[in-house]
Amino acid sequence: MESSRAAYLESNQTRFLEELCEFVSIPSVSALPEHAGDVETAADWLASRVEGAGFENVVQLPTGGTPVVYGDWLHVPGRPTILLYGHYDVQPADPVESWDSPPFAPEVRDGRLYGRGASDNKGNLLAALIGLEAVLQADGSLPVNVKLFLEGEEEIGSPFSLGLLGSEKERLAADICVNADGIQYGVGKPTILGSFRGMAGIEITVRGPSSDVHSGIFGGTIHNPLHAMARLVASFHDADGRIAVEGFYDDVVPVSEEDRERLGKAPFDEQEYIAGLDVDAVFGEVGYTTNERAWRRPTLELNGLWGGFQGDGSKTIVPSEAHAKVSCRLVANQDPGRMQELLEAHVAKHAPPGVRVSVTRKRGLANPYLLPLDHPGVAAMADSYRELYDQDPFYIGSGGTIPVTAAMLEELGIFSLVFGFCTRDEQIHAPNEFFRLSSFATAQKAFGLLLDKLVDIKAF
Repeated sequence: MESSRAAYLESNQTRFLEELCEFVSIPSVSALPEHAGDVETAADWLASRVEGAGFENVVQLPTGGTPVVYGDWLHVPGRPTILLYGHYDVQPADPVESWDSPPFAPEVRDGRLYGRGASDNKGNLLAALIGLEAVLQADGSLPVNVKLFLEGEEEIGSPFSLGLLGSEKERLAADICVNADGIQYGVGKPTILGSFRGMAGIEITVRGPSSDVHSGIFGGTIHNPLHAMARLVASFHDADGRIAVEGFYDDVVPVSEEDRERLGKAPFDEQEYIAGLDVDAVFGEVGYTTNERAWRRPTLELNGLWGGFQGDGSKTIVPSEAHAKVSCRLVANQDPGRMQELLEAHVAKHAPPGVRVSVTRKRGLANPYLLPLDHPGVAAMADSYRELYDQDPFYIGSGGTIPVTAAMLEELGIFSLVFGFCTRDEQIHAPNEFFRLSSFATAQKAFGLLLDKLVDIKAF
């Protein structure tokens, strides 16, 4: 079977690359209204390709936003059902002038396909479909039942798509999700990505006088909103970088010794990290490594701080207002709504006298996600990687947020195996995004192999 699958894949690589180029050439930018028609075109293209791969009951499910492409293959009763996730929307290409070739005119150079979405997520997604198509063509059947959930608004936070997880529970019921929107630690470095951080945020406004006033006439007689804001935001952390919001760490799942051992095996050069960011040193919560801070500990960051005169020259005023945007990345067991409550309480407690302070809760809350190390899917991924690379995988987390992983667990009761083959150097979200053709080919083989390993899995 393996040789037949490999032969099918090898003999069709030219066609598969042409298809990927066609897919990438569709500017399916979900963030820009002027590309709404292109997003619909990408959904149509993908639905047709899903049918071509051998899936049945293919439909574009309406969401109130962009459609979710659904399809299924359900012909092995008694076997597990896998829900495959991916997304067909992409980031804007700006700044276009920084690209070496047009972002939506894909071009192959030095074994890489350049174009917006080549890596995130069209290359990985198409590779997954091709991999399952190869199994069907070579074996005549899939080893497990498969359903597809392919959305078109991941890059804008999935404001409508994730609602289907609640309204279409019966259609989407499965034992586990395989998420094709994953990443490898590096070329030839197989990776099990076991966690994502959640997110919560607020915006703070400090108001003083009803308008900007003369700093000579009024300075020293009223509280300057910028001074008040500076004191307020400084109160969020202690001198060592630990978050000083009361109750912030109460629900945090500690980093276990087993976790530390596994995470510590991932290659990491701190000096290279520092040099790459052009900073003088790392900084953060005492008692944790840089990767532990990024992957397993929560954060509170100032994203913006402004007020008063911003132009050239000087303008001697006491400003009327000051503003700050604050976001928190959350780890397992922290609730985003609860975090907003704690932030509001902290601001109220530390608000300086003589000014009016208000807090607005930011939308776009996301729950954190943690895949248990003893989940059988972890062993299935590890076995697949060993066959592909003849080495053990690295175990890492992500400091970022992918809301669908937590949403799958909350709404469908299933964990997600994040299984993708792009790498961190592929200019994702930046000019000159690319996907290695070698990774494209490896991914095709890998998705079929993973299905073989999931034959005996059940909901955890």
